[in-house]
Amino acid sequence: MLNYVLRRSLYGVLILIGVNLATFFLFFTVNTPDDMARLNIGGKRVTTELIQKWKVERGYDKPLYWNDAKQGGEKLTETIFWERSVSLFQFKFGRADSESAGDIGTEVARRMWVSLQLALPIFVLQIIASVSFALLLVMFRHTKLDLAGVVLCVVMLSISALFYIIVGQYLFARVFKLVPSSGYTGGLDLLRFLVLPVALSAIARLGTEARLYRAMFLEEIGKDYVRTARAKGLAETTVLSRHVLRNALIPIVTSAGGYLPYVFLGSLVFESFFGIPGLGAYAIEAISRQDFAIVRTMVFVGSVLYIASYILIDIAYTWVDPRVRLA
Repeated sequence: MLNYVLRRSLYGVLILIGVNLATFFLFFTVNTPDDMARLNIGGKRVTTELIQKWKVERGYDKPLYWNDAKQGGEKLTETIFWERSVSLFQFKFGRADSESAGDIGTEVARRMWVSLQLALPIFVLQIIASVSFALLLVMFRHTKLDLAGVVLCVVMLSISALFYIIVGQYLFARVFKLVPSSGYTGGLDLLRFLVLPVALSAIARLGTEARLYRAMFLEEIGKDYVRTARAKGLAETTVLSRHVLRNALIPIVTSAGGYLPYVFLGSLVFESFFGIPGLGAYAIEAISRQDFAIVRTMVFVGSVLYIASYILIDIAYTWVDPRVRLA
């Protein structure tokens, strides 16, 4: 397994290099440092002196890709590519482009824990609710309850998450006044601010996940080992929980593992609508301010998390199914 993990990690590094190069070339092809200076200076009177000052403060006055010997023969590290692209592999994110954003690394470290407080309960609740609902439909398969459940799943997956947010905020925050409509705080009061976005996020994905898991369970329930378990006199609930669920864990792990990056990066939509200062809201704010330094950083961090999550998924396969061998 160690050789497999090392090999996948090496592939992941190559993918990161490709993503890093592509994003750097894309951003600096679309916008030059002078363009970024004009965007961030904004409504002020843009002069050559202001542009040069902005570039010097953020290190954009240096050569872009390589050094020019005629300009004094700068070192390789004294280029924008090195400081803004290569340094990401050392998790040195540098300073944001906008005036008030500050150090990116400090903001990422602070906001990551906020995103975890929101995303971890969503992750756990979503898996429990989706698997339980799917098992319930399979237990009453080919009945009116199963048909109603499938129709409900199709309706739920057809509705945008924005609808759940708007209706949920209106009903539970404004009409019934059970929870705040938005905001964030520390301590025990945090539960009051997180209960609504956590519940709505789990509901928004319930239709898609439950329908997928139901199809997996129905595929397993017709196999020989299930008929053998029933022939031994086991109850249907025991057959579903001990046999069907256990043998369907691999696709469940695959589906749930794809959500792991969002556990750290946060939900862009829910953090923005509920005023939660996590990484998702940080990325949205950076896009609205056209802060390309933060956007490039979030793309890089997201790539790292996706690569790490799929390595963890492969390792989890060996845990849920001992027959799987990683070569």
